Amino acid sequence: MRPDHAAELAAAISALGSTGFCPALSSWLRGVVPYTFTVAFGYRGEDKPLDLFDDFPAHRRQVFVSDYLEGPYLLDPFCQAAIRPVASGLYQLRTLAPDRFYQGEYFRSYYQRTEIAEEIGFFAEAPGNCHVVLSLMREEKPFTRPELRRLGDLAPVVTALMRRHWAGLEAEFATRSAPRPTLSGERLDRLTLREREIVDWVLKGYSAEATGQELGIAPGTVRIHRRNIYAKLGISSQRELFAHFLAGIAP
Repeated sequence: MRPDHAAELAAAISALGSTGFCPALSSWLRGVVPYTFTVAFGYRGEDKPLDLFDDFPAHRRQVFVSDYLEGPYLLDPFCQAAIRPVASGLYQLRTLAPDRFYQGEYFRSYYQRTEIAEEIGFFAEAPGNCHVVLSLMREEKPFTRPELRRLGDLAPVVTALMRRHWAGLEAEFATRSAPRPTLSGERLDRLTLREREIVDWVLKGYSAEATGQELGIAPGTVRIHRRNIYAKLGISSQRELFAHFLAGIAP
């Protein structure tokens, strides 16, 4: 590690538990591998995520944070991975995303608006079944393999710092969180529980085959459910389904 990198790491360690920690941690990581934006979200089961830190300019924060927390987070591969959860470490979004993620409506209607070339995230657990994802985002080009290796080598240090800094996240959820919204609305209420599950998996970007595997049913059954959903909602496209999903999210 270069001396200047060591000094930046020392600054992050010294700032643990203070508002200076995230900027110091981001400065250290950017010194190791350049990237554009940093954002940290806290997750706990069915609760709505907490926005813990970001360094977006004001005109970009609307899409990345405000719009995300209005409902798209429910379909986010990082959110889903934190809830499962995956083991602590560094992950690429593409390795956690479902098989049809880049053809799915979440990607096309929401994620593309971020104009990000790639997103990677450090995952760390916290007491009380809480998890934190610290995302590093690049606008210009994806991270290279050598860059991912360098960051991956630092994952034990980064996640240990995250665990220490956000050790009190459970208490923060107790004061700031809201229940995860559920699908509601005049038309959505016509759907059965199984059909609502299908909506969830389809919009996340799962194919009929992958959805069937997750739910333990045949791909053909998934397609039948999907046709029934479209008929009940009076729609003919996944874009319309995504619009109903966002409009039907009720706190």
